[in-house]
Amino acid sequence: MSTWDKAKGKVDELVGRAEEVYGESHGDAAAQLHGEAHRIEGEAEVAAAERGQDGGHGGADGHRDDGGDPVRA
Repeated sequence: MSTWDKAKGKVDELVGRAEEVYGESHGDAAAQLHGEAHRIEGEAEVAAAERGQDGGHGGADGHRDDGGDPVRA
């Protein structure tokens, strides 16, 4: 991921927060929840962009895949 992806995530966070504030101030629970979801999605995009800047060595859970068999409990 790139700086562009991180910036897009930040914009999504800000738009979501604005929707949340609108919902709170107007008593619109649907707008508030939609804004919260939008904000959280933006936060996830930023986190993914930041993980992508480590050279692609981290997986979805932050651990490298060494290609070995999965551990079974």
